[in-house]
Amino acid sequence: MKHLKSFLYLLSFTLLFSCKKDDDKIDFTFLQINDVYEIAPIQGGEFGGLARVATVHQELLKENKNTMLFLAGDFLNPSLLGTIKVDGERVRGKQMVEVLNEMDVDLVAFGNHEFDISQKDLQKRLNESNFPWISANVKLKTKNKSIPFYKEKEGKQIPLKETFVKEFTDEDGTKIKVGFISVCIPSNPVDYVEYGNMFVKARASYAAIKDSVDVVFGLTHVKLTNDKRIAKLIPDLPLIMGGHEHTNSYDKIGNVIISKADANAKTAYIHRISFDKKTKKTIVTSELKEINTTIKSDEKVDLVVKKWQNILKSEIKVVVENPEKIIYATKIPLDGRDTQVRSEQTNLGTIITKSMSFAFDDKVDCAIVNGGSIRIDDELLGNINAVDIFRVLPYGGAIFKVEIKGRLLKRVLDYGILAAGTGAYLQRFNAEKVGEKWMIKNKELNINKIYTVAFSDYLLQGFDIPFLSSENKEVLSIYKPKNNELAFDIRKAVVEYLKGNQ
Repeated sequence: MKHLKSFLYLLSFTLLFSCKKDDDKIDFTFLQINDVYEIAPIQGGEFGGLARVATVHQELLKENKNTMLFLAGDFLNPSLLGTIKVDGERVRGKQMVEVLNEMDVDLVAFGNHEFDISQKDLQKRLNESNFPWISANVKLKTKNKSIPFYKEKEGKQIPLKETFVKEFTDEDGTKIKVGFISVCIPSNPVDYVEYGNMFVKARASYAAIKDSVDVVFGLTHVKLTNDKRIAKLIPDLPLIMGGHEHTNSYDKIGNVIISKADANAKTAYIHRISFDKKTKKTIVTSELKEINTTIKSDEKVDLVVKKWQNILKSEIKVVVENPEKIIYATKIPLDGRDTQVRSEQTNLGTIITKSMSFAFDDKVDCAIVNGGSIRIDDELLGNINAVDIFRVLPYGGAIFKVEIKGRLLKRVLDYGILAAGTGAYLQRFNAEKVGEKWMIKNKELNINKIYTVAFSDYLLQGFDIPFLSSENKEVLSIYKPKNNELAFDIRKAVVEYLKGNQ
């Protein structure tokens, strides 16, 4: 009996000191990307690539099992892959969902570009996704009312939530609940989406969740100025992981950190977080990690990426023989961001329109394309290949040579200026406004003269500029190029122009 007591004492003593005591402190890690439209590396393979991000994710999980991967909105559109057809149906972000599923993404926020695609296509992507989505201020409009977006599984509708909760436990037994709130910028109004007030909904969703969790974080897709306002409204958020801007930033408003990574996973933010349950103090240590060639691709994710890239290459080779060959290098970013190409002349817009003129041996008076045709919503920098040009102009289309009366040309150019902020804003070459006058090839536009203009075929369909079509009597002739001519595909024209201007 004496020996048994001694054994039990030793056993209890051993167990007491072999188990760590709950210290009410816990560490966890967030990996943040945002505004990702390309699954494969960009800029000649130098940067980005979701298979590389997956490797970083796996390494962080080995470091700390309490690691989450986030995407702060904008991934279903725009992308070159999204515009092609597979089995007779446009891809429309299907490739992104497949890759994100393989990456085991923990949480995504709605971005405004998610609503570029139709309600039918968005519903398909929601149904296909294995990861949760959140947003407090976007709802699906139905005939009778607005309801939460949902996933449809086995005939049942599973509503998406406004908030998200994750529970963490560490090795010594410390447990916490972490909450997340999200809002989306209402910059893409479509008839099937109802946008609630960002600030009202952010504050309301925070109030609804804060008492049931230990700490709340933001996962947003709004302008930086909006994030800063949210930080002032909700000063107890330790961190807002944001999207929408495409350039990395790291700001602090009071005690609230606001982080945004570079678009297309050129960088990712790693946030290592320590939380003290007793003091409720949160310490965030952030690292901006460049996603580049030094990071190996995760094999499982890379298989999915390569499947889709092979589909893409086969489509591009119909137009360009060697789509991955470097055709141009630039140290100055070529600006194809949505806001810029739809409101001001950009250097990328100039290259495109110069290429349109080049396609006709510069035997035109000017060249014009609608800003909405430029779909990359990003900047090109460094080595550029044909794939990048297809990303810029995914819909392609021919360049038409049009004889047009000066009076109509002036109306078209004036309309483009008035349409600033929309896709009907015009990127131009050899058509400049000086004061109140339009200059064509440095000479004042003559409304009685007949001009020869290179137009994108889309513009001649009257979608963006209602009075510009073959039906207008002041459109005197339209030359439509044959399939063996450079002007048959605007993308090929840009590729050949850049090759000659290296």
